[in-house]
Amino acid sequence: MSYTTFEYGKPVADKNKITSGDTITITVKVKNTDAREGQEIVQLYVSDKKSSLPCSVKELKGFKKAKLAAGEEKEISFILSKQALSFYDDAKGQWIVEPGKFEAIIAASAADIKAVVGFEWI
Repeated sequence: MSYTTFEYGKPVADKNKITSGDTITITVKVKNTDAREGQEIVQLYVSDKKSSLPCSVKELKGFKKAKLAAGEEKEISFILSKQALSFYDDAKGQWIVEPGKFEAIIAASAADIKAVVGFEWI
């Protein structure tokens, strides 16, 4: 828990389409808007918008703790690979990624979503 306030910028993906062997980097700016130093845990969730199997609405894929001085702004980056987008298919007996649209969700907690950026697995 932090006694300071933070402002999140709009997240940016370094590409909007990825394939096997690629990674995608999601970057967001976080600013301490308070008059004192504080720490924020920036979380990254991923949502598969069209999975053929039932799956979670969003899954936590990463988090980073940012220690920011009063008024300081930092860029926080997360790298997603095929593994982060995969799910286990019992029928096939393997981990798979289906082509389709995904959302990278930047949040302060599971209930406190700050911003979303979309991308596609092709």
